[in-house]
Amino acid sequence: MTVPLPRPATHPPAPPSTAGRTPATDPVPGVARWRIALRHLPLLLAAACLVASPAAAAPARPNILLVLADNWRWPTAGALGDPLARTPTFDRIVREGVLFPHAFNPVPSCSPTRACLLTGRQAHELGERANLHSGFPRDTPVVTRLLHDAGYEIGFAGKGWGPGDFAGSGWTENPVGPRYADFAAFHAARDTTRPFFFWLGDTATATRGGTLPHLAAGREVLDPADLVVPPDLPDCPEVRDDLLNYYGGVMALDTEAGRAIALLEQAGQLGDTVVIYTSDNGWQMPRGLANCYDSGSRVPLAIRWGDRVAAGHTVDAFVNIGDLGPTFLELAGLTPPAAMTMHGIRALLERRPDPAPRDAVFMERERHANVRHGDVGYPMRAVRTRDFLYVRNLRPERWPAGDPDVFFIHGRPFGDVDTTRVKDFLLDHRDDPAQAAHVARIFGKRPAEELYDLRRDPQQLTNVAGDPANAVTLARLRARVDAWMRETHDPRVDPTYDAWDRFPYHGKPTPRR
Repeated sequence: MTVPLPRPATHPPAPPSTAGRTPATDPVPGVARWRIALRHLPLLLAAACLVASPAAAAPARPNILLVLADNWRWPTAGALGDPLARTPTFDRIVREGVLFPHAFNPVPSCSPTRACLLTGRQAHELGERANLHSGFPRDTPVVTRLLHDAGYEIGFAGKGWGPGDFAGSGWTENPVGPRYADFAAFHAARDTTRPFFFWLGDTATATRGGTLPHLAAGREVLDPADLVVPPDLPDCPEVRDDLLNYYGGVMALDTEAGRAIALLEQAGQLGDTVVIYTSDNGWQMPRGLANCYDSGSRVPLAIRWGDRVAAGHTVDAFVNIGDLGPTFLELAGLTPPAAMTMHGIRALLERRPDPAPRDAVFMERERHANVRHGDVGYPMRAVRTRDFLYVRNLRPERWPAGDPDVFFIHGRPFGDVDTTRVKDFLLDHRDDPAQAAHVARIFGKRPAEELYDLRRDPQQLTNVAGDPANAVTLARLRARVDAWMRETHDPRVDPTYDAWDRFPYHGKPTPRR
């Protein structure tokens, strides 16, 4: 049985008060001592047995370093087979740790996924936190605070939970914890007598509004002619510039992670630290971020834990990035609260039996940005198995990429597609017949159900939901989504439910372009 660990006391307990006692009313000292000893004898014997038994000894609590990228998709890493990705740090984690090749986000959007990770719960259980640019109510346990209360030093650098308004919900600091300039600053300031949890929120793989900050770095090592343009995007100079910028960002991400690993190694702490290296969602290119397709939801995940895990091991089970929430608690020797409906993966790390079903992962989406009339969202529910992706679009009458005449965010229409050069190119060429398929796939409306056969269509370009040959598969996956929604108390079981459209939106408008 795992016993929650109390936070170490900063002061010794005060001795019992003797105020009000008189010699006439105090018990005889010798008799009192024997009575106290006899009364506590069972506890003393139990404590002695615990000390004497190695199996019952409290396990050492490891440090935990989470490297959480922003918009980094599978398989952009050298260890994952991408010859253009220079990722020596991630490759080392894979080589010396455990690779999870089937890791997916609970929501293809940053702050909802981060909320799931912090709470260990499904997004639809978290109220407004299922939306981007939301608040963060203080109504459910948060893993970083539970770790802090159990004696961990906590902190983050870069992007914590967000974007959103945590202060309006009563938080005095980001729900992740106190902010530091970087991992080195935290490491230098921390209490060395306590284990630590640090969240390294790198944002180098984000496009930052199309300014392409890492384009030069990408050009230093990559020839644009070597880039492989995915078939769901047009092959044009704008796309190749976006790809060079993305690869430059991946290199910057890996460099920052490498600095943290080097610091731990120099301090002799790497073997006692669980390093978790992953991303909050897929890339920011069109049909990636805010979509349940693999380019928006499948992410790299590798974990290193010294000699506690088998080096170079691969776990083929499906895991959700939200599963990391309870995993942090398991690593610290804590029992995740019953409210957490995600499933920790420590057993998978240690190659022990795992009772959780791991043959599929469920995903969802509510409102991403304020990009439709009435500030409504585009809700989805989805299941990804080894061979199929099934997506249910709950409001197919709406524009999935945002309305074509709303300019609130990103300065152009279809605001749920973030600003990139390829987006600008497609909007500028929307009437070009050569780009019709790309424009329709990225900006057009979608049917109520989508089904992709990944054995024949790994890029998820052809919806086969209407093919009679797939009727049995479609019915089976539809039923799986229905069961998941019921079992996790999804309010969308009621087809008229639309409360997420009425939650406040805390994002700021961007200039119209």
